[in-house]
Amino acid sequence: MAKVKVQHLTKVFGKKSHTALNMIKEQKPKTEIFEKTGATVGVYDVNFEINDGEIFVIMGLSGSGKSTLIRLVNRLIEPTSGEIYIDGDDIAKVSKEELREIRRHKMSMVFQNFGLFPHRTILENTELGLELRGVEPEERTQRAEKALENSGLLSFKDQYPDQLSGGMQQRVGLARALANDPEILLMDEAFSALDPLIRREMQDELIDLQANVQKTIIFITHDLNEALRIGDRIALMKDGQIMQIGTGEEILTNPANDYVREFVEDVDRSKVLTAQNIMVPALTTNIEIDGPAVALTKMRSEEVSMLMAIDKKRQLKGIISADEAVRARKEKLTLTDILEHNVTTVTKDMLVSDIFNLIYDSPTPIAVVDNHRLLGVIIRGAVIEALASNDSDNQTDDKEEVPTHVQ
Repeated sequence: MAKVKVQHLTKVFGKKSHTALNMIKEQKPKTEIFEKTGATVGVYDVNFEINDGEIFVIMGLSGSGKSTLIRLVNRLIEPTSGEIYIDGDDIAKVSKEELREIRRHKMSMVFQNFGLFPHRTILENTELGLELRGVEPEERTQRAEKALENSGLLSFKDQYPDQLSGGMQQRVGLARALANDPEILLMDEAFSALDPLIRREMQDELIDLQANVQKTIIFITHDLNEALRIGDRIALMKDGQIMQIGTGEEILTNPANDYVREFVEDVDRSKVLTAQNIMVPALTTNIEIDGPAVALTKMRSEEVSMLMAIDKKRQLKGIISADEAVRARKEKLTLTDILEHNVTTVTKDMLVSDIFNLIYDSPTPIAVVDNHRLLGVIIRGAVIEALASNDSDNQTDDKEEVPTHVQ
C-alpha cells in the first residue's frame, strides 16, 4: 500500500468553481477561465502515489500549482474535490481534530523562510513542535538534541538564529521538523532562498540524512537540476496539472509531451546520467581458475593490454596487465602473484559529472562495483560522449557503439 495516494484532486479558488471545472474539461487555458469566471485553477485532477521512504519531487514554474498541491496534501488548503489517502485513510474527509492529530504525529512541514524565533536558542527552536504537543521537557530536549546531532548542529544548540548562516538556519528548520519524528516530511521550496553553494550542500545533507532516517519526503522546487539531484521520482506540473511522473532519467529520455521536452532540453545530463548508464561489459580473467597463458590468450583475442581480475563470485580483485602476464608465464607465477591492486572503482549510482575527473587521473578503466562485485567498466570515450551528447535518444546508441577493445 502506498504511503500517500492522491486521486482526482482538484482545487479551484473563487465562487464559480463549477463553471471553471467545465471549462477545464474543455481544455480552456487558465487565463481564459479567470477572465470569464473570476476563478483561479490551482490544481486539477491530480493523481499520484508515493511509496514509503521515497523522495517525491513536485516541480514546475511559478503558477504551476506545486505549492498549492503540497498544501492540499496536509489540508492547509481545503480541496474542491478529490481524495488524499495517508496510510489508506482519506484525510480529505476527517474532522479538524483528527486532522490536527495527523499533523502532529504523521506530517511536518519545512518552508522556504526558516521561521525561527530570534529570542529562542537553537535548541529551544528545535523543541517548539514537541512543546506545542505537550511533550515533557526532558523528553523533548532529548529528542531535539538527537535531531540537531543528525543535522550536525548539536554544538550550536545554545546559540541564537542570528548567530548562524542562512544554510545553518535552514538546517535548524529541518531539525525542528525531524524532532517530531514525522512519517511524512513536506518541504516547500525549502532551499530556494539559499546561495547556490549552500543550496548544493543542503541537497547533499538531505540525501545523507534520508539514508539514515528514511522518511517519506514530498519536496517542492522550481529547479530541475535540484529535482534531478534529490528526487527518487519527479512530478512535473503545468497550469495545475501533472504533465509527467517518472524518474529523472525517464523524464529526460522519454518526455511525455512537447512541454516536458522543452522543459528538460537544456538540462546538464552529466548531473543525471550515472555510471550504470555509460558502463560497458568488462573483459575479465578469473584468478581462481585462469593462469597467465589463458589471460594472454584472452588479451590477444580481444586486442587489449589488460584484464579486470575477478574471483568465482565476480568480486573485483585488481588488474592483470599484458607485461606482467608475460613475466608470470616466464617465471611460472600465478595471476595472484602479479595482481595490480591499484584500480579506481565507483558505485553504479555515481554521477557522470563526478566521474569526469577520476577517469583522467586513472591509468586504467574505472571499475563499476556493487559490494565489490564487478558490474562493468567505464572508459574515457564513454564519459566524453555522455558529456558531449545533446540528443537523449542517442544516449543508449552511443554507449553500445563504444568499442571494448580500448580497455
